Amino acid sequence: MNETVFFVLAALTVVAAAGVVVLRNPVHCAMSLVLALFLVAIHYVALQAHLVAALQIIVYAGAVMVLFLFVIMLLNLQAEERPSMLLVTKLMGYAATGCLALVLGRTLWPRASTPASAQLPADFGTTQALGRVLFREQIVAFELTSLLLLVAVVGAVVLARRERD
Repeated sequence: MNETVFFVLAALTVVAAAGVVVLRNPVHCAMSLVLALFLVAIHYVALQAHLVAALQIIVYAGAVMVLFLFVIMLLNLQAEERPSMLLVTKLMGYAATGCLALVLGRTLWPRASTPASAQLPADFGTTQALGRVLFREQIVAFELTSLLLLVAVVGAVVLARRERD
């Protein structure tokens, strides 16, 4: 991927992610999150990780966002009225954000070009490579995540179950 294309995609992703935090309407926030998730999937495609990109779109941009929108619709969330903030408070927030961006920029900015020997493995992004990492190197984290999801489902069923008269 060209460096210019990467930085344009990265900037669009950051703007979409910032829209999740900044926008006041919950539906607009959810749509901004969908855009950010799609842009991250485009980054995965650029890395030749097509399986991970497809999972990103199907699982996160599809299933999770449908769940978020159902919750927004069921709770009938409206844009909330915020009290006006003092100018000093706003300026302090902007200054803190600028300092954080400066620190992250200096930390994460590449200092040298990537050497030619740092090539991706031939099976990078394939189903076999993902399965190898999940079921060999990260098996404990994978099983703990599945256990956590099982507990969440059981808890949701218990909370949703009505008492019988």
